[in-house]
Amino acid sequence: MKTSIRKCTLDELKTLLEISYETFVDAFQSMNIKETMDKYVEEAFNMEKLEEELRNMDSRFFFLYADDELAGYLKINESPSQTDINDPDSIEVERIYIKKEFKGKGLGRQLINYAIQLAKEMKKNYVWLGVWEKNINAIAFYKRLGFYEDGRHPFKMGDELQTDFIMKKTVSDSK
Repeated sequence: MKTSIRKCTLDELKTLLEISYETFVDAFQSMNIKETMDKYVEEAFNMEKLEEELRNMDSRFFFLYADDELAGYLKINESPSQTDINDPDSIEVERIYIKKEFKGKGLGRQLINYAIQLAKEMKKNYVWLGVWEKNINAIAFYKRLGFYEDGRHPFKMGDELQTDFIMKKTVSDSK
């Protein structure tokens, strides 16, 4: 499978909206009540919100293609646009999602490695992310990639307050 990663542009806002909604709902719908999911996706994945995020100079979106088909995406944040830590020596991976038909093919690993490479190029010390404490598969995935738990922070999903583990990986430890 031939893969490529490229930066998402403002012209691709509608595509970003579609993949954001599709992958988020696929990842979390079975673990949350419908009303909670509906409220969150309405707030997080609307054209105005995503356009604002795309225009933010401290945030970047990247599309991952597998055999010329959009398979997933990545969003990274630099300080001060990070959701929590806001350390100028770090990059936050705020979103990393793969379409269900492409899962299990190593594409998530490619996106994480891409974020780590960007962090190295930007002379950052570490990459961090928040992962829901109940998302056992994702936690195991990040641990296999060398991330470690380094705190917690709240995540508002609709009207429900959930807890995310903050996981970090030092860039110098990355190959």
